[in-house]
Amino acid sequence: MIAIMVTKLKVPKPRNPVAVAARQRLAGSHRKSNTAHRQQRKRELIRLLMRKTED
Repeated sequence: MIAIMVTKLKVPKPRNPVAVAARQRLAGSHRKSNTAHRQQRKRELIRLLMRKTED
């Protein structure tokens, strides 16, 4: 007698296309990133220093 093993492949569950689209465009809080805050502080510092040199 010959025994044959049969394996069934599981089909992955379908993903939510809305969630994937949101993740790809980095949906989330409406805050500025740390980089944006750092750049803004740098611009403000330069602006302040330029005003002091004009006086």
